[in-house]
Amino acid sequence: MRDIRATVSELYASGETFAVATIIDTDKSAPRDAGAAMAVSASGEVVGSLSGGCVEGDVYEEALEVIRTGVPVRRTYGVSDEEAFSVGLTCGGTLHVFVEPVDRGTHPRLGAVLDAVEDHRPVAVATIVSDPSEAGRVGRRRVVWPDDAEGDPGPGGGRLADALDDDVRGMLAQGATGVLRYGVDGQRRGDELEVFVQSFAPAPRMLVFGAIDFAAAVADLGAYLGYRVTVCDARPVFATAKRFPTAEEVVVKWPHVFLDEIADQIDGRTAICVLTHDPKFDVPVLTRALNTRAGYIGAMGSRRTHGDRLERLREAGVEEAALERLHSPIGLDLGARTPEETAVSIAAELVRNRWGGSGRALSETTGRIHRDTAPASLLPAGFGHLRE
Repeated sequence: MRDIRATVSELYASGETFAVATIIDTDKSAPRDAGAAMAVSASGEVVGSLSGGCVEGDVYEEALEVIRTGVPVRRTYGVSDEEAFSVGLTCGGTLHVFVEPVDRGTHPRLGAVLDAVEDHRPVAVATIVSDPSEAGRVGRRRVVWPDDAEGDPGPGGGRLADALDDDVRGMLAQGATGVLRYGVDGQRRGDELEVFVQSFAPAPRMLVFGAIDFAAAVADLGAYLGYRVTVCDARPVFATAKRFPTAEEVVVKWPHVFLDEIADQIDGRTAICVLTHDPKFDVPVLTRALNTRAGYIGAMGSRRTHGDRLERLREAGVEEAALERLHSPIGLDLGARTPEETAVSIAAELVRNRWGGSGRALSETTGRIHRDTAPASLLPAGFGHLRE
């Protein structure tokens, strides 16, 4: 729901009842991942999408009915379902969609959730989407922050709330979204009760060092991919907000000094792109970057520059195991030449690094196109069932 939050916030503030349809689970080659959402107002206006057009028409009708009745529904669309196939899900995958009415009464904490997302504060929403006990819990939810939780999950809620608080915080720490399953009374040994957990972890950070034309293109694509982009350079004439309008911040400091200051903010989702290809800048910052938890560290330059850089880093005391983390020359081999093309190659490597793709043309590969929507590296221990 992150990408439609502005419209959802307006609808919520208006006080009217609207519907939100959310993908809660997927199978095989689904067009979008769990968490993708579409909102429908009482007047019939739509924002967001679930499948790029395949099932939206049917979900739209369900949304209008949900607004009318006030009763949430769970629907499955896939090629094995003739009715679902008729509405156009021809990609071979399956979507599990939860459609619910939303207003200040049904979701009294939504305003706080939207504020947290806007302020880059972690929060997760756990919603009961299936309950065979017929205890009236479908649609009930619990909002979980790292140090607080609110919301009554219904009958037997104490035991379930305790389990949710622990499990959801584990998912939130990893930025994981998916379905958890419990016994009807909240037992962990059971799978009858389905709870959809949507984590709104702060957007991952991209740190771009070197305020050059290539950096502007990388910042643009980084922001497009959902990163909070910071551009840093020691030269004030180049490091200006006007030159990098899509960056969240532009910092005028020596790169290694700035990296030292924010080292405790760097996690496994952070991408560091060093584009200076000047030893006096990139060796100090890479020496520090390779000792952080950053999930991606890339440096631009020719193969000769790369070889010289490795020797300088070794002289600076960087161990071989750390050097193996360095993506240099940065990006995939696309034959890129312009700053924009180079940014595409870097973005492609970031996506491959995140999801484990081969980097080859899809026409040259076999098997499933989309890998697991929740990679093992992003899931806390014991949550492998989120990919099943």
